[in-house]
Amino acid sequence: MRKDNIDNLEEWKPMAAIEKYLSVSRETVLQYINKKDMPAHKLGRQWRFKISEIDEWLRSGAAAEKEDTDPKELNGGLRDGD
Repeated sequence: MRKDNIDNLEEWKPMAAIEKYLSVSRETVLQYINKKDMPAHKLGRQWRFKISEIDEWLRSGAAAEKEDTDPKELNGGLRDGD
């Protein structure tokens, strides 16, 4: 691989960089990965991200899609009549 090709490669970002980029907590990023299919790659025990993949995911609307909600959660865990 030529040096100029290496210079054009996108850098893998750590979790802390994504937290800062999106202005959210680590827990929120992990929820996005698990529940909303946020693009992430695990290297050993650490998560790595590409900003271009995160931007594409955000533009696709996947981050805003509502997940299946348990009706009990809508009522604060109370059943009708409680």
